[in-house]
Amino acid sequence: METAELAKRIKAVAYLEGDFVLRSGKKSKYYFDKYLFETQPDILAELGRRFAKFAADADVIAGPELGAVSLAAAASLATGKPFTLVRKAAKEYGTAKLIEGTAVAGRTVLLVEDIGTTAGAALEAAQTLTEAGAKIARIVFVLDRMEGAQENVEKAGYEFHALLNKADLGL
Repeated sequence: METAELAKRIKAVAYLEGDFVLRSGKKSKYYFDKYLFETQPDILAELGRRFAKFAADADVIAGPELGAVSLAAAASLATGKPFTLVRKAAKEYGTAKLIEGTAVAGRTVLLVEDIGTTAGAALEAAQTLTEAGAKIARIVFVLDRMEGAQENVEKAGYEFHALLNKADLGL
């Protein structure tokens, strides 16, 4: 799938207009419902293939819950590399882990994420992974809203990439 076609497809299924409050607290007149594009098999498979291009030096793919779980799985399938999930908070039962799945200590991790506005969730996940002994190879977003995510990721010392940005979607 060409980049223009992917952008068009994501916009067609997930672009909403209205009054929205983003995770960052910012208000926006538009919103990309990640669950609408992440649940489309053609889009998800293409995203996995594109994430795979950033995984050559990674041992493990990681995705923050809940939005990037399917993205990490798609990237794992495309690369043949294991994945892990990063929780926002440890569950209060069972193993009470912040990181579920493949161990990350001493391993290089590709962190995948859905929408980047300020990159808050991705940076929290990166910190959790780093504290667990992982080395973050890079953080790759599906879509950069171009509202500070890149600057914040780079300021935190990580390599930033986005498969698409809002300009690719005609915004």
